[in-house]
Amino acid sequence: MSAKCRPGPGGATVALAACAALLAGLVGCSATGPNGMSPASPGREGVSPFTGLPARSGPVLAVKIDNVRPARPHTGLDAADLVYVEQVEAGQSRILAVFSSRQPPQVGPVRSARESDLELLRQFGRPALAYSGAQSALKPLIGAAPLFALPPEKAPRAFFREPGRPAPHNLYLRPDRALAAAPEADTAKDIGFRFGPAPAGGTPLDEHTVRFPAARFTFTWSAGDKRWLVSMDGAPARTTDGRRMGAPTVVVQDVEVRPSAFRDRWGSVSPYTRTTGSGKALVLRDGRSHAAHWSRPSADHGTSFTTPAGRPLNFATGQVWVVLTAR
Repeated sequence: MSAKCRPGPGGATVALAACAALLAGLVGCSATGPNGMSPASPGREGVSPFTGLPARSGPVLAVKIDNVRPARPHTGLDAADLVYVEQVEAGQSRILAVFSSRQPPQVGPVRSARESDLELLRQFGRPALAYSGAQSALKPLIGAAPLFALPPEKAPRAFFREPGRPAPHNLYLRPDRALAAAPEADTAKDIGFRFGPAPAGGTPLDEHTVRFPAARFTFTWSAGDKRWLVSMDGAPARTTDGRRMGAPTVVVQDVEVRPSAFRDRWGSVSPYTRTTGSGKALVLRDGRSHAAHWSRPSADHGTSFTTPAGRPLNFATGQVWVVLTAR
């Protein structure tokens, strides 16, 4: 995979932003983020540990979402707290959306789970995972994983087919019914993210593109919207109600992507995306890019992001996209 950046105009560091970032790191001091929120801390009541925004403490529902061209536009993806993008067979991409703060009426189209999802989701405790199915060899691993597996056969009332879409891109989920089938799903908890003022420095940036072998994501900064607008394969990404998708924070996380022991029905090898360990990342926020280091010691731990100096790297409050790219 490759990425291409295009610097924005100007680039002078604003003294007030640097001062705010310094204050945010001092013990006993407080600071407010770009949306007026204080940095999120573990267990802070009334604040989502996934977005840094005021939110109820809701159960965690992860949904595996199709992302080939016939599957677009998506439904309900703009309500997710977190959007993970990962590589699947034939160099395509697929999305794992994590919901907790909000539950849209419908989400989709829903597709099958992958082995990589099991490691990624362990940091959430025991969440619910909705998916369309999985190859038979993977089912024992899903059954042994610390999550509530919700394929259609386990939660039939939660799924429906959209007659206006071609199969297999027409399976949709009703999140409220899915969670009713997993009443003991864990609620949102700290997974290592921190929110607050941006760190000093960074590189002014208008646009950043991440390329998978057969897919492309472009994030374009919109100062008016205060978020990175998403394009997929050269086309603006929108929801089924016409809204443009975007997020205040985008993380491009360099990870190990290697062949797994599984293949799809056409014989293509399923990639395995390893999300434990450590490596480099690029954090996009407020029209700037920031070099970062990520660390996740084990599957049961969350993922921390730090500056080159080793200080926590705050995200902007709101939805976070994490694009998992091969080193």
